[in-house]
Amino acid sequence: MNTLFPLKPILPDGFVYLPDFIDETEEASLLKEIEGIALHVFNFKGFEAKRKVASFGYDWNFDQQQLKKGKDIPPAFLPLIKKAATHLSINEADFAELLITEYPIGSVINWHRDAPPFDTIAGISLCSDCIFRLRPYDKKRQVRNAVISLPVQRRSLYIMRAEARQDWEHSTKPVTAKRYSITLRTLRR
Repeated sequence: MNTLFPLKPILPDGFVYLPDFIDETEEASLLKEIEGIALHVFNFKGFEAKRKVASFGYDWNFDQQQLKKGKDIPPAFLPLIKKAATHLSINEADFAELLITEYPIGSVINWHRDAPPFDTIAGISLCSDCIFRLRPYDKKRQVRNAVISLPVQRRSLYIMRAEARQDWEHSTKPVTAKRYSITLRTLRR
């Protein structure tokens, strides 16, 4: 393999990655806004994860398997929503949930697909990079070394739609520095 020009991973249809989606000023503004938001430990079916979250708009309750309307999305995030919606060629109002997540050093996201009521997923990384991984959701299609790994840089945007959203699951490797993400989700029609 040529180390000067490493091969880019072949990503599933519907997965898009855009480095430098926001600039340093936008990132600093978002981080300042996040500082004022009360984040709580994420609980998944009685398990306490090593990350903190705050959800706005609609929120999926894992224990009750139910979608509920939550707090309004703070106005400071509307420019980011507009920018992401413009890039995706959708209406800003289509983003029904905004999830803020804080990942301390060593935290991961285990293999999963996002909750059933959500359709398009858009994630923005803040503060540090991470290694994002994808693999087929169907266990029969999971073969050794079939995991796709890609670095997701701070200030980047990743999008999962269609096949990437339905037929693949994702996870992250342990982060080496504190990281925040803002996840925007649309609802299924």
